[in-house]
Order: sequence, then C-alpha cells, then structure tokens
Amino acid sequence: MRVLDIVLNPSCSEERREAFRDFFAHDKPDFLDWAKQLRENSIHLQNCRLTFVDSQEELEYALQDAHVLVLESLRVTERELAMAPSLKVIQKYGHIVRNLDVVACQAHGVAVLTIRRRANIACAEQAMMMILALAKRLPELNKVTSMTRLREAGFSPAPFDRRHTPSSNWARIPNLDTLYGKTLGILGLGEVGRDIAVRANAFEMRVIYSQREQLDPTTEQSLNVQFVSFEALLSQSDWLVVQLPSGPSTHHLLDAKAFKLMKKGLRLINVSRAQCMEREALLEALRDGTLGGFALDTLWQEPGDDDDELLSFPNVILTPHTAGSPRQNGLQDFEQMVHQMDAALEDVAAG
Repeated sequence: MRVLDIVLNPSCSEERREAFRDFFAHDKPDFLDWAKQLRENSIHLQNCRLTFVDSQEELEYALQDAHVLVLESLRVTERELAMAPSLKVIQKYGHIVRNLDVVACQAHGVAVLTIRRRANIACAEQAMMMILALAKRLPELNKVTSMTRLREAGFSPAPFDRRHTPSSNWARIPNLDTLYGKTLGILGLGEVGRDIAVRANAFEMRVIYSQREQLDPTTEQSLNVQFVSFEALLSQSDWLVVQLPSGPSTHHLLDAKAFKLMKKGLRLINVSRAQCMEREALLEALRDGTLGGFALDTLWQEPGDDDDELLSFPNVILTPHTAGSPRQNGLQDFEQMVHQMDAALEDVAAG
C-alpha cells in the first residue's frame, strides 16, 4: 500500500519514488507519470497527509485525526470507531471484511469500500496453471515430440497398430492425470484461496479446506467447499494448495510430521510463501515419493541457486515470484481504490 504514498503525497521522498519507479519499470515505464495523473484527477485526495501504521496501537493513535482509512488486516470495531471522530471512509484492501464491524461502521456513518484484488486473481490462475501442468506432465513433455527427444527424456515411444487402435499417446507417457473427481485441499481459504476454490469447482473437483476458523455455512455453500481438520486435509487431498502468509504461526507448519500424514502421491502447490514449509522435509518427501509433484512460486530465498536440489526433480515447477503479475494488476487496483475513495468523499461533501 506504500504505492499510495507516491500517488497521494506530493512530498513523498525521492528515494521511495525511485524505488517504485524501478519496481514498475518492466511493466509500466511511465509509472511516475501515471501516479501524478491519478493524483491530479482526484478532487478530495489531493495533497492529503498520509500516515502508515504497522500495529493496532499505531492505528488507534492515527485514527484520532483520520478522514479516510485504508487497511488490509488490522481490525476496526466499535472501539476503534469511537476513537475516530472525523472518519468518513474505510477502504478495505481486499473484499473480505471479517476484520471490520460493518454494522458499527454504518451506525457511525462511515462508508465501507472493498476491492477484489486483481493480483489475487492472478495468483489463483497461477495455482491452477501449476496444477494442470503437473497433471499433464507439461514440464517434462513440452517440445518433447520426436522419437529421439522422447527417448532422451526417458520414455519408450512406439506407434500403435493403427489398423486396430487409435494413435492417442503414441509416446506412451504414463501417469497422466485428470482433475475431474479429484480432491483439492486448500490450506488457508482467504481471498486467493477462495478464487482457487471457484476455479477448482469449474473442473468439478471436490474442494476441502482447513484453517483456524471455519467459514459460515452460507459462504461454504456459495464456494462449494467443505471444512476438515488439518490432519484430514493432508490425508484426503490428491492436490494441496498452501495459501498462507509467513509468520510465527505458520512457520514450518508443513514439517516432517505433516508430510508423513499426506496421502501417497499428493501434489503440493504453493503460490504464497515457502516459509510455511520445512524445506528439508519437503525434499525428503520428493525423494521417497510421498509427493507426486511440487510447484512453488516464491522461493525460500530469492533469487534462487543454480545448484538447488529442487531443480533436479522432473516433477517440480519453480517460478520466480511471478504469480501476482503483471504489474498492471496492482496499478488497476490502486486506481480503482483512489476513484472509489474520492467518490465516497464527494458523496459525504454533497450530503
């Protein structure tokens, strides 16, 4: 959300401006011009003073003078609203508002705005791409279409007797898979996890999930998902998507004990953070066949190493932290938020 400092604060430091110009350069070379135009096109947010907070305590202090609040995970309840006499608009950086008391906001006359983040949608697409690629053995089969290349890849291609049989899979590739009817487990059904569930339903997969708190029945029904225990998630899933933030509560959640509980041949997908998985335990699960495949977008350290053992497994996909890309996803999110907040302040001024 520090992008808002570039957009809305004309006194933003040159160091931050340059850092974000570099961050967006490969997708948006004119980022600083974009930010300037977005600021100039807003009416009520020009030249505003921004305060960034990292804790609930800092939030409570900053709310005393705030007119607009943009937040992701910090909570706003009746207590916080009572500390914010000037607050008119809350913009959630996302669309799940479980950390907001919406009823209390309405009672205080505070508008609540949400956004379905495009980068989250992109992450869900990346997860499904990885699932499909592993199911169809795409990393091993891409451009391996000649007899020579197939043999070099370890396969035993041979034409069939076409007088009697079709020619399908003349390369004789074993262990190809179909998603239909398989069980997808999602560890952490937040915004990205829910978008993954929607896409898995389109493939007619059974979707189960586990997290600290079970969703309400209406949300579960709308997503066609079933809540199970952590242990059941590991033992029942054919595919497991880890969608957790990094932090003390999730660090090495998937450890050696967890991998031993997994269904044999489970394929593991992670487009969130690698730190929730114990690396050596994961490598051992690949070595002994506990894992039938693995895909990861954010490595334990970035950039990765040329001699990373994970690169030696044919059933492993590694991508360089690209799941939320392109940058236009985030830019469109911020543009939408600024327009929404500006319009909401216009409504307040008119009313």
